[in-house]
Amino acid sequence: MSQGSAGQEPDVSAEQRARLPAPPLWLRWLPLLYVAALLALEPLTPVQWPVSFALIAVPLVAAFAYGPVGVAAATLFAIALEGVLAGTPCCAGRSVGYLWDRHYVASYICTALVGALGTVLAAHRIRRERTLADVRFVAEIAQRVLLRPVPHRIGHLQLESLYLSAAAQAQIGGDLFEAVPTGYGVRLLIGDVRGKGLLAVETAATLLGAFREAAYEEPDLPSLATRLETSMLRRAERLGGDETGERFVTAVFAEIPADGGLVYLVNCGHPPPLCLRAGQVRELDSGRSAPPLNLGMLVQDPYHVDVYPFWPGDQLLLYTDGVTETRDASGTFYPLLERVRSWGVLPPKELLARLHDDLLAYSPRGLQDDTAALAVCLLPREPSAPAPTTTSAE
Repeated sequence: MSQGSAGQEPDVSAEQRARLPAPPLWLRWLPLLYVAALLALEPLTPVQWPVSFALIAVPLVAAFAYGPVGVAAATLFAIALEGVLAGTPCCAGRSVGYLWDRHYVASYICTALVGALGTVLAAHRIRRERTLADVRFVAEIAQRVLLRPVPHRIGHLQLESLYLSAAAQAQIGGDLFEAVPTGYGVRLLIGDVRGKGLLAVETAATLLGAFREAAYEEPDLPSLATRLETSMLRRAERLGGDETGERFVTAVFAEIPADGGLVYLVNCGHPPPLCLRAGQVRELDSGRSAPPLNLGMLVQDPYHVDVYPFWPGDQLLLYTDGVTETRDASGTFYPLLERVRSWGVLPPKELLARLHDDLLAYSPRGLQDDTAALAVCLLPREPSAPAPTTTSAE
């Protein structure tokens, strides 16, 4: 979950940047388990068919989890163990003369060569992992700079944001959100860029930059959506290519006046927000959704404003389709509406924390798409302090 206030700089040390992910425990134990299995088989095989020759593979097994030093140590251990099994009568039932038999000498040489190869492979793996760690670090910082944490409080609104990245391929996606206090009220945006990777991130950056500027200037949400549509069209034309019309963004614009009471919505092909009121949950969907941004030229006068009551204590939950398209083991989509109803009344922070945990528990294979959510609650107004009374001297 996003923490901190807008404009906060990411606090990441160089040590955190250079830290490599540790290999799984079973992979670290694999070389020892492999050796233990060979030692268990050795007494069961005839003297003429020693399985100790399979120790040649120990350096390569170690290269999956250890660095060059570890692989070199595993190589020396494997050669020494081959010698023990070859020339120790009490252990393998062979005479000391087997120690320098040409077949065993060839095994020592092959193990040393495989160990050298494993050492090179381990060094290459470490370099690749460090490069991947740096890429993920840069991607995380770019995402945090792009998606600045929303303020926890704007006027009488309490806000919380959530972003979950499907980082299996170390990609950052195009899910976005923003909250801007303006003279017209607090204006909110949540959106989802088609596609993944750098192109989606660049599109999200373009849209957020345009929103952060236009939100202060445009008098209403249709004008704001039209201006962002124009920005998206310019960018698509500048990029060119055959997929100009495919570079679109689904989005929801919301405006909550300073005094509350109402929430204005313009939906551009995005999943409808949820309104939570006194334990009741409903979708704010009038059926008049406009096309996604960069596709608005397909219809005339596409942006319709929907107005709903929004009273103190009410919450607005905006989210991307990464939430509702999360699947369980059977392929069933995540039932957001039913889940939120079952949780009862929760403040924004606890609501998104519950959503975060529930999504991860619902999908045993992990999230397959980036997910973003924005929760906004209208706080009850504090009673104004009574005016001080004055007494006159008699």
